[in-house]
Amino acid sequence: MPTTGPSRTAVEIASQPACWREAADTLPRHRAALPVRGERVAVVGCGTSWFVAQAYAQLRESGGHGETDAFAASEFPLGRDYDRILAITRSGTTTEVLDLLAKVRGTAVTGALTADPATPVMTAADAVAVLDFADEESVVQTRFATTALALLRAHLEAEDALPAGVRTVAQAAEDAERAVAEPLADAVTDAEQFTFLGTGWTYGLALEAGLKMREAAGAWTEAYPAMEYRHGPISITGPGRVAWVFGPVPAGLADDVARVGGTLVADSDSDADSGAGPGSGSGPGSGADGSDPSTSAALDPLADLVRAQRLAVLLAEAQGQDPDRPRNLTRSVVLSVPAGEDA
Repeated sequence: MPTTGPSRTAVEIASQPACWREAADTLPRHRAALPVRGERVAVVGCGTSWFVAQAYAQLRESGGHGETDAFAASEFPLGRDYDRILAITRSGTTTEVLDLLAKVRGTAVTGALTADPATPVMTAADAVAVLDFADEESVVQTRFATTALALLRAHLEAEDALPAGVRTVAQAAEDAERAVAEPLADAVTDAEQFTFLGTGWTYGLALEAGLKMREAAGAWTEAYPAMEYRHGPISITGPGRVAWVFGPVPAGLADDVARVGGTLVADSDSDADSGAGPGSGSGPGSGADGSDPSTSAALDPLADLVRAQRLAVLLAEAQGQDPDRPRNLTRSVVLSVPAGEDA
């Protein structure tokens, strides 16, 4: 549809590098809501926030900060002991999150990350980190989610618990500047299907990339752990279809994508010192910006997610859809009865 300028969603996507830097700069005032080293922690959320929770749980535990699980708020195992439950909720009004915080009150310390201080989560949790500078007008969530993860990464970095090979937030923000500016290649903008893959903490990013493409553009997307790709998902890959890997590419996967005629996108890596994209020297396709992944500098995987967000907006607009008004979605899911009860 005709527009007079970029969508709100596109503007918010482009603002992410600045938001990540502000998250790192404001870390000291948010510490009360964040896990303490050694605590047994459960991180919960819904939709995008659940995928952020999965990514953070992997980062925290693999960095030695403490045992960490992630759950959709509606699937939290009541009765399991945790020292802290950390909820991620952009709106601060999501029914399942508020319901869970009420149920666990007094059994564990509770914290929350939110974008809106004028919402019920402010009293539902023991401590709240308000990232109002990353709040969004868009229904489709982009910058709040990545900024929440940037804050959590900055906290691990400050506690010397960032896993080996994971970039600092400052480095990730620099990469995100590139991800915002560089054009996307025809190989991805013209594709009909996308399979997003990740390993460890980047599996949460793969899940989020798939969700973003479905939300904004109604695209045909799937997401899996990278090593699961050959256990069935490869059957959908072929000409005009993309396998997009966040982080390291498992040995032999690039050859498998080439064999079935698909396009490999492998523009990111967790190694801060890497000077070339993962899968160097192999792979049938180009990076998402049209570059050769064997020669281009690898992005931080969170910055690579920014490219997937941009692609979702581009595809939506190419189909005549408004990315600011996605089908069947609202900014927050507020149920008429508490989660888990019958209507």
